[in-house]
Order: sequence, then C-alpha cells, then structure tokens
Amino acid sequence: MAAAMLAHRAGGHVVVFSAGTQPAGEVERGVAQVLIEAGVDLAEAYPKPLTDEVVQAADIVITMGCGDACPVVPGRRYLDWPVPDPDGAPIAVVRQIRDAIDAHITDLLATLPGN
Repeated sequence: MAAAMLAHRAGGHVVVFSAGTQPAGEVERGVAQVLIEAGVDLAEAYPKPLTDEVVQAADIVITMGCGDACPVVPGRRYLDWPVPDPDGAPIAVVRQIRDAIDAHITDLLATLPGN
C-alpha cells in the first residue's frame, strides 16, 4: 500500500520499489479498494519478496515493523512506519491505515530535495 501511494503522490519524482518479508500472492482486496478510492493506479501493484538487492539499490528504506527480517545495509536511511497489518481488517480500518501511511508520505516528501 505504501509503495503504491508514494509512487502516486511523488508523481514520478522518486523511484519506488515495494517488497515484503512474506509477500502475499496478490494485493489484498480491501487494500486494493482503498487505494482505488484514493486514485492510485494499481496496474503495476503486486506483492514482491524483499531481497538484499532491493535494499542495496535504495537511498531510503521504509519498514513497517519487519524487525530483524529486514536486511540492513550501511549508508541507507531507514524509516519505520509502525502501522497495523491491513490483511483481513474491516474496510474502515484499512482506510485508517491508508490515511496513516499517507501522513507519513507527506512528511517524507517534505524532506526530499526539490519539495
């Protein structure tokens, strides 16, 4: 959800990769619904595994509570956005999670050069 929203909000000014420690087979239905409600294009959205290569290619790594399962590469900026897992949550809760992630995105974009 965060990667799709960040790519949408950044409007091509940042490159976003998404990865999870235990990715699902597809985007959860409630997550897809709240992203579509926010105007996010899901054409390229699908769960992908977290690899060392993804982290090594990043300038900023955003985690959402993966703890020790997340690879740590020196020299990267790490941000942890502790939000609940939306999997199986009621749609109202998934919307709250989306909005919490959106607030983190607003803060992040304000710190990037050119914003």
